[in-house]
Amino acid sequence: METEMIKEKYFWERQENDLKDNEIYMIQGTDYKEMTKEILKKSELVSRIPQKSSRIGIKPNLVSPSDPSMGGTTHPEVVAGIIEYLREYGYENLVILEGSWVGDRTAESVIASGFDRLLEKYNVPFVDTQKDTYQIQNCKGLELEICDSVRTVDFLINVPVMKGHCQTKITCALKNMKGLIPNKEKRHFHSMGLHKPIAHLNCGIHQDFIVVDSICGDWDFEDGGNPVVLNRIMTSADPVLCDAYVCNLMGYEQKEVPYLGLAEKLGVGCADLRKMKMVFCNQFHSEEVTPGKRKVVEVQDAVEEVESCSACYGYLIPVLDRLREEGLLEKLEDKICIGQGYRGQTGKLGIGACTRNFEHSLGGCPPMPEQIYEFLKSYIETE
Repeated sequence: METEMIKEKYFWERQENDLKDNEIYMIQGTDYKEMTKEILKKSELVSRIPQKSSRIGIKPNLVSPSDPSMGGTTHPEVVAGIIEYLREYGYENLVILEGSWVGDRTAESVIASGFDRLLEKYNVPFVDTQKDTYQIQNCKGLELEICDSVRTVDFLINVPVMKGHCQTKITCALKNMKGLIPNKEKRHFHSMGLHKPIAHLNCGIHQDFIVVDSICGDWDFEDGGNPVVLNRIMTSADPVLCDAYVCNLMGYEQKEVPYLGLAEKLGVGCADLRKMKMVFCNQFHSEEVTPGKRKVVEVQDAVEEVESCSACYGYLIPVLDRLREEGLLEKLEDKICIGQGYRGQTGKLGIGACTRNFEHSLGGCPPMPEQIYEFLKSYIETE
């Protein structure tokens, strides 16, 4: 829910002598490709790109095989608008880079999201970072593995979806860089607790510009399923300020998303919303948006989670919500253990390969939602 401080900024007038890195542009409508082109013109994106020969990387969010209308993946129309805008100004050296989360194949996500048709239409090369080589890089005191394809890019345009996350509350500009690391590093991130490595990763990968798909992101789950339709696109040059605004818009305090403060301390950007300036590119309907049911909060008490990967935990939470709606979750007396922290341990009830030594365990890395549902339903009904 928006604070009075943020609402007041809606009426600020733009001053030409102010730094543009403190601005967030916003546009609203339903013609997503044309909206994107318009907001990029207003944002003067080309003025930031050093030269026509620059290799420009475009990083969408294709976390899992799902249609963008479900609220988990970037709309291809937004990327189409970016491509057409750049080519209009003579920028032809483009590449799209992305790797889905652990447990899904990027190639399947490309097809499900409609990006296969976009790649064919615009003839833009695509790098599947799940298959990319990588190098260890010191990211201000934390060594992380980063895909080599990122090093070939002169200018990186980040195209995240504004949405919720079952472990970090929100995911947008900063966390979207996680798609540019190999799968084994993604698992390592979860063993470190996500927030610290997300902040440090953004010291190793510099995103030059952000185009936020705020069309219909799911405010509960990273991979979608419960879209909140806003029909908005935003742009920013500061990923920390961008995510701080998203945090505020989605009704969270910044302290609830620790990687924001960590990234600011590391010099990635500014989280002080008092310095933010909103610029609206068309008539904007600023009706209040409520965060909804917060399904994660309603069911997470049934889980004991230690260092779990996003896919594994992300598949479990909607299943628990389904069991809750069916009146079965309240009958579950044992906590469900999940995550890398349970490797080699024993216990009563576990989900995923990391709990293979438990008395009752569902294997898979990760197990699929329907498998989890049948497993837990059977456990509840027989115990």
